[in-house]
Formats: sequence, structure tokens, C-alpha cells
Amino acid sequence: MRLQAQPSPSPSIRLPSFVQLPPDLGVSACCRDVFWVQNQSQFCVAAPSPSIAALRPAMSAAASDCAAEETQRRTINSTIDGLRKITRNEGILTLWRGLTPTLMMAVPANVIYFAGYDWLRGSPKSPMAGRISDNYAPLAAGSVARIAAAIVVSPIEMLRTRMQATQSQEKGVMRSTLIGMRDVVAADGYSSLWRGLSLTLWRDVPFSAFYWWGYEYGRERLHQAREASEPHSVLGRARSRSELSHTSVLADSFIAGAASGGIAAFFTTPFDVGKTRQQTVLQDGSARAKDLPENRTMPRFLWHIYRKEGMSGLFRGWTARCLKVAPACAIMISSYEVGKKLAGTVNEKRED
Repeated sequence: MRLQAQPSPSPSIRLPSFVQLPPDLGVSACCRDVFWVQNQSQFCVAAPSPSIAALRPAMSAAASDCAAEETQRRTINSTIDGLRKITRNEGILTLWRGLTPTLMMAVPANVIYFAGYDWLRGSPKSPMAGRISDNYAPLAAGSVARIAAAIVVSPIEMLRTRMQATQSQEKGVMRSTLIGMRDVVAADGYSSLWRGLSLTLWRDVPFSAFYWWGYEYGRERLHQAREASEPHSVLGRARSRSELSHTSVLADSFIAGAASGGIAAFFTTPFDVGKTRQQTVLQDGSARAKDLPENRTMPRFLWHIYRKEGMSGLFRGWTARCLKVAPACAIMISSYEVGKKLAGTVNEKRED
């Protein structure tokens, strides 16, 4: 999140004007007192006043070195570098910032998501029944289920995004974020809580479509490989997936979920980058009135990132995203599949 939200240096960036700055702006006592120009600039003014610089040239050089060091300390260059710097500068607990809203939205989102997908795929009352072939049903069912889940949890998703993008060592980040969202609601109404919904859909709908498509394909290939390696039959026919043991269901769903989730996460990283940047920049109401790249539509904004930063800008943070999404998808889908099979077994025993 931090790596994606961090602006990249660009050769086309315009230098701020130093003409109107006070002559003694800069580091006077502690080299950590770095003064930033316009706060969004990649450049830093860190020099003693002219009188001190004339008497102590070494102090001027030291201040510049400290400014460069501070810039490097605050800049995140990779996933591992970000973990190390956030832990060192803000504390290790910062890595779990946003956990509370994540847990708050996990239950309703996953209930709607998984149950909705199963209903759309298997129910005879589903609007997809008989209209979409089995090859493309996972794409459509996954997309529709994700849209429904995203609408429900969009306000909590916005809260989590803002908390994770906050750079602060102070406690009470969630409280201050909630106060900020309350002010936004007071100014723009409750509909502002769903302001980031379109951004979330740009990221989550393609991900869900590719994820379920890959998952169903992976499960089927794993099942076929098992049947080929262990030829046996039940009453003269091959076993269906519903007849697999709990261990086989757990293994197949875990492997297919991890592989499909990791691949889908990688290819949808540009949408995650665009969502993160737009949602963190546009949380300031005044930013929406400015002519900023973040105010553009998602395709145009991604094109802007590609022109300025190249493919590396679009796929910034892909390693962290894949490392997070792949095991999360594996754990969720395997837990769901095993739980569904256990529930089915209990229901069968009750009917008997």
C-alpha cells in the first residue's frame, strides 16, 4: 500500500521556486529538522542560514548530507525495503495497521462472495442457468458475486485503505481516520462512503473473474491427474469431485486457490496501483477540484502512470500483493470447500 501510494521521481518534474523562501530556511540545530518545499516535491531545502554557512562551511555540508539521508530514509524502494523502514521508523505494529476493518469486512464480504458464487454457478434459479456455457460461467459468476460483496463493504474498504496509507507513528490512527470520514460525510452526504466503489470494482471484478476461472480449471486438472495416476472406479465409473475425501478436497483447493490467486493478483496489480493512488490522493476534498492525474478515469490514469513511470510503475508492489493474496486465497477457498463438504456430510447423515 505504501509503496504503491508513494509518488515516483520523474525527470519531467518541475523544481519549486526558491526565490520567495526565507534566507535562513533549513537545518539549524538538528539534522532531522528537514524542511520540505510544497510537501509533494522530491527535493529538499536543508541548509543553514547564510551567516552560519559562511562561518561554518562544514555545517552546511553536513546539513546537506543529513537531508539526503532523510530523503533516503523516507523513500520505499521495494517490498522488503518497505517492511524494514516501516518497522524501524514507525514500529512493527504498523505492519498490522488496518487489521480491524479488514476483519470487520471479511465476514460479510466472504459470505456474500462465496455463497453468491455457488448460487450463481449451481442453482437452477440462477439467471445464468442455461444462458452461459460452463467454460465461461466462472468468469460471470465470480464477477457478479464480487460486485455484490463490494457494494456491501465499500465503506469499510475505504477506511482500511486510508488507515494503511497513513504515515504516522502516533496512536489512534483509526480514530483520526474515522473523524476524517465523518467530516467527509457531513460535507458530502452518506453517498461519499461509496465514493471509492468504482475504484474497488476496477480492481476486484477482473481479479475475481480470472481467479475463479483459474481455480475451476486448476481443480479439474488436479482431479484428472489424480484419476489418471490412481485408476479405480466406483461402480464401474470414475469418481466425481463430490466423492473425493476431505484430505483430497483440502489439497486440491489449497493448491488451485494459491496458484490462481497469485496469477490473478499479478495481472491485476495495475488496477490495485491505480485504486490506491486515487483513493489516497482524493481523500482530500480540495484535491478533487484540482486538475490532477488522479481525477482521470481509471484507464486514462493507468496510461498516465505508464507514460511517466513505465511498466515498473504499473506493477509497483506486485511482490507484496502476490505474497499476500496467494496464501489468503488458498486458506479461504480450502476452508470453504472443506466446510461445505463437512456440512454436506452432516446433512446426508441427518436425512439417513
